Amino acid sequence: MMEEKNLVPENRAVITHSDEEHNDAATGDKRKLILATIQGEDRPGVTASLMEILAKRNAFILDIGQADIHNNLNLGILFETTEADSGDIFKDLLYRAYELDVAIRFNPISPENYTEWVNAQGKNRYIITVVARKITAEMLAALADEAAAQGLNIDNIRRLTGRIPLDEGQRSPNASIEFSMRGTPLNVEKLQEKLVDMSSQLNMDISFQRESMFRRMRRVICFDMDSTLIQTEVIDELAARNGVGDKVKAITERAMRGEIDFKESFTERVALLKGLDINVMEDIAENLPMTEGIERLMKVLKLMGYKIAILSGGFMYFGTYIQRKFGIDYVYANQLEVDENGKLTGHYIGEIVDSRRKAELLKLIAQVEKVDLMQTVAVGDGANDLLMLQTAGLGIAFHAKPKVKAEAEQSLSFVGLDGILYFLGYKDSHFDEMLAQSYIV
Repeated sequence: MMEEKNLVPENRAVITHSDEEHNDAATGDKRKLILATIQGEDRPGVTASLMEILAKRNAFILDIGQADIHNNLNLGILFETTEADSGDIFKDLLYRAYELDVAIRFNPISPENYTEWVNAQGKNRYIITVVARKITAEMLAALADEAAAQGLNIDNIRRLTGRIPLDEGQRSPNASIEFSMRGTPLNVEKLQEKLVDMSSQLNMDISFQRESMFRRMRRVICFDMDSTLIQTEVIDELAARNGVGDKVKAITERAMRGEIDFKESFTERVALLKGLDINVMEDIAENLPMTEGIERLMKVLKLMGYKIAILSGGFMYFGTYIQRKFGIDYVYANQLEVDENGKLTGHYIGEIVDSRRKAELLKLIAQVEKVDLMQTVAVGDGANDLLMLQTAGLGIAFHAKPKVKAEAEQSLSFVGLDGILYFLGYKDSHFDEMLAQSYIV
């Protein structure tokens, strides 16, 4: 056995010596805190084999973390043991690491250092999510540099999208990476401004969220319809059929930019629809251009138990059509008045679903579903959606107008609707297998 000990290559094991130790308060035994870091090819049984040795010596596990990158293991184990047992643990772990063909390194941790680490658990934690068509090193370098400048320390990085094939034709249309960070930003407003600039310059979407229990417990999500769930403004489609397309579109664009009051613009546009036969609505509905990623997003949200709502300044006929198509739970939109000949009168029925009404409806749905407002999500693109986005626990401006994007805390501009899933913290592996097996239809 002594000869076998000499076979351990020097570059496979490193021990950092230290006299730092502490006494057990109950027994008076001298105790040591050791951080063991293991690297090498990942395969079944590596962690179990190393843990078996620690178990035999009654080591106390204080912290453990493991990551697998391209089948390469990175394992860290922080354990406490007696001074008497530490030598045998080192020896046994070294031999087992040699047998497993992995590198192992030991570093002593002082009680003061450990206590400081424990106390740091109360620090603020943030999640930064990057979503893009393709993630580059330039994107991550810029993000990591800004985080460091703000005093944030990266605790963990994980890929949310699936493994990336070399053949670009086989790749997913989305790529996403999530950073878990600890600390208190020096200037949150400046950080968010930097992230917005970075997003625009590098063609990536960035979500900056405070980590909390609510982030993992979202239960209600409310969508605008026109230019969010569908890639058109339905009122523009109706106007085109009535020969007033240019007039209505000009008013719509001014309203979406926040240049005129929504109620005023809505009344003007509806008046221009007078005389249109309602039969054209069915044809428009059946040919609505759905936004990229909507099918996947809706299936996953239902899989995860979300209640889904459409809160639209558009029209009920089209909201109901989308509701039936995707199994949406709530629809609130505007109702057009129709005369006895099946023609639009140029008037509407009931209260207009404007910015204020959307925010009220979001609160009402949350109350009905018995969820906290922090558990709600809102998604929209226009000025009419801003109050709803600000009311929700998570508001996302989707392919939004500049004014909306500037005022919203989160925005998606470079990917489809299913990019929202990464802002919610989901990994592709969480649900893709279920979707592939058609658990949801």
